Amino acid sequence: MTDGYDCYQNALAERINGILKTEFLLYRPKNLADAVKMVGESVLIYNGERPHMSLKYKTPDAAHRAF
Repeated sequence: MTDGYDCYQNALAERINGILKTEFLLYRPKNLADAVKMVGESVLIYNGERPHMSLKYKTPDAAHRAF
């Protein structure tokens, strides 16, 4: 959740939650440790392997390294 001062912050949080739910978290975790592991792996894939159209089909890591 966001602090509530900027309506666009909530849109970003909802976008990230939607991507996690539809692309990465494909089964229900058994426990909290499993959920933490799944989210961590999802973040690594999202930043390091998943190309983004808005970044001209680069990964976020590649775009960050380019600066």
